[in-house]
Amino acid sequence: MAVFLHRLMGAAMLDVSTYEEVEADRRATSQALAVVILSGLAAGAGAWRVGSGGAAGVFAVATIAMIAWAAWALLIFEIGGRLIPEPQTRVDVTELLRTIGFASTPGILRVFGVLPGVTVPVFVLTAVWMLLTTVVAVRQALDYTSTTRAVVVCVLGWTLALVMAIVLGLMFGPKLG
Repeated sequence: MAVFLHRLMGAAMLDVSTYEEVEADRRATSQALAVVILSGLAAGAGAWRVGSGGAAGVFAVATIAMIAWAAWALLIFEIGGRLIPEPQTRVDVTELLRTIGFASTPGILRVFGVLPGVTVPVFVLTAVWMLLTTVVAVRQALDYTSTTRAVVVCVLGWTLALVMAIVLGLMFGPKLG
């Protein structure tokens, strides 16, 4: 548990050595999955007041958050590993998933969106923070020497995944107002 908490802190603080450690540790896969699930559940809980959809609304938002993460991960894999890799880029799917799974650490804070009046700021702050952590994760997992390339990969994937999440949210999420 101490190692897991240490990794969460390191990931949130954009610590390169934490991402290298997670990338190399095959046993960290279940931890990375736990981070993604906790982040998704936190999104559902944090958005609870907004849609007042009860448990179904929490579940819908949590599910959409996890689907959006999976879409983003797939887009990062395709864009960063196949479309615009650097010459030394070697793509190992499980290494990539572990690092970007831990990059979801700031998303756990979305649970604080349940507090009156802070839902939108909490979600915006954590989204930007997760984008930054994912840039570090992608740079390390895909062995990029260029942070700019990692930014391009993450922003492109993030934009496409965000559009998908919005569409899914409009179709299946709790109704606002």
